[in-house]
Amino acid sequence: MTTQKVNIAEKLAGFTDQWAPRRIARINDYEVKAAKLQGEFVWHTHEDTDELFLVVSGALTIRLRDGDVVLGPGEMYVVPRGVEHCPAADEETAILLFEPTGTTNTGSAGGERTREPVDA
Repeated sequence: MTTQKVNIAEKLAGFTDQWAPRRIARINDYEVKAAKLQGEFVWHTHEDTDELFLVVSGALTIRLRDGDVVLGPGEMYVVPRGVEHCPAADEETAILLFEPTGTTNTGSAGGERTREPVDA
């Protein structure tokens, strides 16, 4: 990755697949990932790290065992480490994720939806 200006809209326009994060920047030991989501993901936890979701467009529901958090454009939520959650979006939603390098998108759940981020 180079140290250049990043246009988030251009990065999001560069792919169509869903639930497959694209790395758009690195900050120290963290990655900024862009993703498109629609439907429901898998229930999972990240035992060793918090996970920040920032909605760029659309609407994201982060399902938690004790209640849902609904986010619109420009809103963000941090899922604390060890908290089981399940992201869901009724319509295609574009988000940014901030998480430590090497964080697996499916966390503890693993499975067929596990994707390694690629550079956008």
